Amino acid sequence: MHIENEVKLDYSDVLIRPKRSTLTSRVEVDLHRDFVFKHGCKWRGVPIVAANMDTTGTIEMANALCQYDMLTCLHKHITHEDMNNLEIDCIENISFTCGKDAKSRNMLLGMINKYPAVKFVTLDVANGYMQCFADFVNEMRNFLPDKIIIAGNVVTAEMTEALLLAGADIVKVGIGPGSVCTTRKVAGVGYPQLSAVIECADAAHGIGGHVMADGGCVCSGDVAKAFGAGADFVMLGGMFAGHDECAGELNTNEETGELCKTFYGMSSETAMDKYNGGVALHRASEGKTVSVPYRGKVRTTVLEIMGGVRSACTYVGARKIKHLPKCCTFVRVNRQLNNIFGT
Repeated sequence: MHIENEVKLDYSDVLIRPKRSTLTSRVEVDLHRDFVFKHGCKWRGVPIVAANMDTTGTIEMANALCQYDMLTCLHKHITHEDMNNLEIDCIENISFTCGKDAKSRNMLLGMINKYPAVKFVTLDVANGYMQCFADFVNEMRNFLPDKIIIAGNVVTAEMTEALLLAGADIVKVGIGPGSVCTTRKVAGVGYPQLSAVIECADAAHGIGGHVMADGGCVCSGDVAKAFGAGADFVMLGGMFAGHDECAGELNTNEETGELCKTFYGMSSETAMDKYNGGVALHRASEGKTVSVPYRGKVRTTVLEIMGGVRSACTYVGARKIKHLPKCCTFVRVNRQLNNIFGT
């Protein structure tokens, strides 16, 4: 047993300190980035990503976010019929997803064969620390030498390096911070997300890799903090939930009478009932199912996020989103006072 006494922080533990800036308007901030990845592939876009959950990683979401040059990681149960509804101009702004099981891998390879223009592949497991997952990343790199591979999830520097050396281009960072993830309660496992992003980004950038902060963002300020911490991409689930582009029917909240949509984690009992016939006897559900308010078209949320990140950049003098980590200084805040004042 070992206890680490070094302070670790979440997004709510810090604020971005303003500093003198030569920018005169948010319009001067460029949110696009030009990426050259570890294995030679290139991509240009706004590095905000819809999570590969079956409620948010939909074709409809991909079509909407593509208009802003954002990326959508499609959920791993997407079918060929679903793909018929993808707008042709959006093909380079999606990622196919698979788990490490043989069935999921074969479905992925079938999709790649039919849609070779798709650049991104997401290899997604809850626990990226298993050696078999690193081996799987290496295997898929050999199968897909010309693809941008996203792999995760992990929260520490050493495993970030391991996945990059195994063949990943982007490592997905986050265990337990998501709004519908219960891993921290069920398993007692996790890592404060801001510190995880800082440490994993430092490790990745040292060997030519990139990181994607996954989970924990509840407002545009958190997205800005993630980029300031060194994230190359920020993946959002809960912030994109409840929109027209999300899967699921509209319901009425019995208590409030307001319209809502169902949102759940992919390790929840709801998801496992849907895709696996229930929770296996050897495991526990590590996600929950919630109703989120209906929020209309995702366009409004996208514009709010982009506006918030641009605003953060103007406060610290970052003309490009890539420059935000170099310009960003975090100030720790008193969480006890936060609780008192409800902020």
